[in-house]
Amino acid sequence: MWPPDPQPPNLGADVLRRSSGSYRRAPTVGAASSERVRSNHDRDKGGSGGRVTSFAMSSTPTSSASLHGWGRTAPTLAHVTVPRSQADVAAAVRAAGHRGVIARGLGRSYGDPAQNAGGLVLDMTGLARPPAIDADTGVAVVDGGVSLDTLMRAALPLGWWVPVLPGTRQVTIGGAIGADVHGKNHHTKGSFGNHVLSMDLVTADGGVRTLTPDGPEAELFWATVGGMGLTGVIVSATVQLHRTESAYFVVDTDRTRDLDELLTLLTDGSDDTYGYSAAWFDTTTTDAKLGRAVLTRGSLATRDQLPLKLRNDPLKFEAPQLLTFPDVFPNGLANPATLRAFSHLWYHKAPRRQRGAIQNITAFYQVLDLFGDWNRVYGSRGFLQYQFLLPFGEEPALRRIAERIAASRHSSGLNVLKRFGAGNQAPLSFPQPGWTVTVDFPVAAGLHRFCDELDELVLGAGGRLYLAKESRTTGATFKRGYPRFEEWRKVRDEADPDGVFVSDMARRLELTGR
Repeated sequence: MWPPDPQPPNLGADVLRRSSGSYRRAPTVGAASSERVRSNHDRDKGGSGGRVTSFAMSSTPTSSASLHGWGRTAPTLAHVTVPRSQADVAAAVRAAGHRGVIARGLGRSYGDPAQNAGGLVLDMTGLARPPAIDADTGVAVVDGGVSLDTLMRAALPLGWWVPVLPGTRQVTIGGAIGADVHGKNHHTKGSFGNHVLSMDLVTADGGVRTLTPDGPEAELFWATVGGMGLTGVIVSATVQLHRTESAYFVVDTDRTRDLDELLTLLTDGSDDTYGYSAAWFDTTTTDAKLGRAVLTRGSLATRDQLPLKLRNDPLKFEAPQLLTFPDVFPNGLANPATLRAFSHLWYHKAPRRQRGAIQNITAFYQVLDLFGDWNRVYGSRGFLQYQFLLPFGEEPALRRIAERIAASRHSSGLNVLKRFGAGNQAPLSFPQPGWTVTVDFPVAAGLHRFCDELDELVLGAGGRLYLAKESRTTGATFKRGYPRFEEWRKVRDEADPDGVFVSDMARRLELTGR
């Protein structure tokens, strides 16, 4: 027997609007997503993986499932339940058992933060009522299991935009807060936690606390932001959306010859004139072509900036999914030769210099959302996404890391470099002023040792690793990058003295005492 898949809300009928202080059910505001929200237990699929067997646990239907992250590495078996209400969450937390409990959203963290071997996992996609949005103020009240895609589709017809979006919209509100996700606009808008006005958190005793960023329990609020679900379960959040006149971007593109030219463009002051900025860069080239890149920068378009054919419906959300990759790709297809060829084509297909292009969100921002289960391309062994941050002033270390990757036998085709702005108050929030780099390595012999070498280069330059992408380092290495870790640990332990909330990552990195 297989547990039922949670169904996506019908945005055409069920989005709630609020005007002048009262919520009301709205008429049709847009088409529902054509992409079905998959269960975290779909059989042997790339998003979560694993065969499931049903059995009974406490009063909530529970199943046994093999779970892994988006990198498809290190699967473990857990008991999974799908709460449909805040009361279900509280009951599940109270009945968690000696192996504890962790919340899980859409499985888009790359490593093991949403796994709990032998323990309980809450599939939060069942707690996903339609968002309630104040059409006048852009304040949205959203269940923890609602995806950013669903929130975007509800907000846009009202002229509102999700303030921070990572590289995919297939992330839940709870996951966005727990990982304090960032996007191409960190230098202008910060990370997701900056825009959370309040949250309801089910804590270890099954009670619910309403937290605000500057209220009496502000420390717990900021420990939850970036805390990877280890302070409790986010069942609801109030988020401030941002005004927009359109669903499109005005985009400028520059193709740079090398890493130095890229960094010059990002530091000459021009980057501050764009709302969004990120570069794809080549990790397969060396010497004079080291780090050659395609830099795309843009801002949300006003209605007047759109071509005439788009002005009649400027808020139309064009974000189709072209195809879903089957699980048929062999290990080794993504190898140095194919990734070098991909990088050559990707670099040369971009214009040398282009100004004022009008692009939708998938063309400019979330290209990979065009392809369902794109992680399957790496084969059953999966891949490791390595993301790090280096402070400003450590550009020589950035160059050394780029040289080390280019000279190694571990190649990557999907590489991103972004400029971060100021960080927030959260002790475990990843972004700080500096450069962040993301590379995707197919799993192969020697990769773990190679990443250990990269860790030393990163940490030696005062950098850090990102928990939402991390899948293989040690607790001691991770903590070297987070000088406020013990401050976070103290707040977490006060909220959960018995270690009810725990994950495979928490055990591996010794984040909690359990």
